[in-house]
Amino acid sequence: MPRPIRVVIVDDSSLMREMLKSIISQEPGIEVAGVARDPYEAREVIKQTNPDVITLDVEMPRMDGLSFLEKIMTLRPTPVVMVSSLTQEGSDATIRAMEIGAVDCVAKPDGSEGHGFEAMAHELVAKIRVAATARLSMRRPHAPGPTLATPRRAGSGTRFIAIGASTGGVERIRDVLAVMPADCPPIVITQHMGPSYVPSFAARLDRLSAPRVEVATEGARLTQGVVYIAPGDRHLVVIRDAQGFACHVQDGPAVSGHRPSVDVLFSSVAKAAGANAVGVILSGMGRDGASGMLAMREAGAYTIGETESSCVVYGMPRAAKEAGAVAVELPLAQIPAEMLRAFDAIGDRARTN
Repeated sequence: MPRPIRVVIVDDSSLMREMLKSIISQEPGIEVAGVARDPYEAREVIKQTNPDVITLDVEMPRMDGLSFLEKIMTLRPTPVVMVSSLTQEGSDATIRAMEIGAVDCVAKPDGSEGHGFEAMAHELVAKIRVAATARLSMRRPHAPGPTLATPRRAGSGTRFIAIGASTGGVERIRDVLAVMPADCPPIVITQHMGPSYVPSFAARLDRLSAPRVEVATEGARLTQGVVYIAPGDRHLVVIRDAQGFACHVQDGPAVSGHRPSVDVLFSSVAKAAGANAVGVILSGMGRDGASGMLAMREAGAYTIGETESSCVVYGMPRAAKEAGAVAVELPLAQIPAEMLRAFDAIGDRARTN
């Protein structure tokens, strides 16, 4: 029998500690190694138990969860799942936590209804299992590289870039956009994320990036210098009409286990743009994006996968590579420049034809 996943729970609410402990203790292959009511207690419990995963509250006395998370990632990198309230402040803090290095987040139930508790329990357990497989490294303060050069003959109406990501994607998308020029190519992104967090994610990226970043809305035209993020509870599709490319957001069942789905986005890009797009698949658990990226490559698009060495979870990029969907695999640091190089190449090809 494999060793169980050992979890330390850090939360200042005794009720929440007991709730989390009850959820985790009932799951096969997972056990509670310890509990703590604040980061100071947690520091000692973590030293004593050496857990595989930590669940961490955002708002706590004596030291907030973000400050403690920074210490964990700097001194003792351990997979962390944030447990946050569904408030604007909680959403902002959770996005910041995932940039610092938290693997994922779970929202606390907003009431005493059993359905909310059951949904939270299922989500928490799934994310603990994913977090236990995460590859972490010692974190350093984030310092983006120099802004990349503006693409030649950007031609926003004829070509664009599509990005898909899941676990570990928040930090990676931030790093990619941090070096994009203000007049970068149009970029569409599907990141697996709950609807309560997407507005905070887009707003933070907009503050940190030179391009404008916004949540995709129905009919929004793909425009140079604008990045479009899929809403958290709807699929993002790219369509083509007489004026160029536009966003279409749609309901419908989960695809590849997700809504929004990277497969849905990439498949639409293959249909709408063919060879006039660049596809990028970043860190994430599972297979979402593999079949859609394969459709993109078969339609003539240039496709890039993140290499295992830089992924938090090498699931989605691995699945895409094994499907034959990835033209080139690169570490994260090399992906932004390659995106723009490939985007320029599309324009050069069109110009010579």
